[in-house]
Amino acid sequence: MTAKRSPVGVSYGNTMELTADRVTQLAAEYVESEPLSAVEQEHVAMLPETFASGEYGRRDVEWVVQWRFRRYLGAYPDRERRDAEQRFRENDFETVLDTLSTVVEGPADTRTNLQQLTALDGVDVPIASAFLQFTSPERYVAVDHRTWRVLVETGDLDDSYPDTPVIDDYIGFDDACRRLTDQFGVDAWTLYRALWRCWKTAFGDEPHDTETPSVDRT
Repeated sequence: MTAKRSPVGVSYGNTMELTADRVTQLAAEYVESEPLSAVEQEHVAMLPETFASGEYGRRDVEWVVQWRFRRYLGAYPDRERRDAEQRFRENDFETVLDTLSTVVEGPADTRTNLQQLTALDGVDVPIASAFLQFTSPERYVAVDHRTWRVLVETGDLDDSYPDTPVIDDYIGFDDACRRLTDQFGVDAWTLYRALWRCWKTAFGDEPHDTETPSVDRT
């Protein structure tokens, strides 16, 4: 299935420029300003080892799905958020355990890992990318319309955020993020925080700050 895309909007010029120093600055601002920063950092430190051990419960994996939506602090449509979270809860937990075990223990192949994760009910590509971020925060950046938009404005991506992101979309996004982490000498978690904060610097909490969740797993 080909993702539908809309034209790129206006440019925000220097506000969206990224350099090594600015990435470091924006990541520091994220720590100081974003309400969920402390709990996110706790999970970044905890979840990779927790998932690798196999000793975890439903709440640990559900936290990742909840984070995907709740970091918008109410800007995400509540009914759609609840529906997505409920679909994920309906997965057989042994299947979830097996899937995460395969992702954590298997070869580090992004496409294969995304295919495994999106086979779970309620897991689209953005949610799958959140799982990748919290299993390997040094390597993966979770995709969403904010982080994607910044990379469009910096010229690292060409097209607007897809209405329904598919695996190939994330592969392109991931390639761009890897180029930037290499260029700036930072890990993916630092880059994620810088991209999110960069978006907030340009747009704040504008009323249009929503995106439609997808369940298409093409």
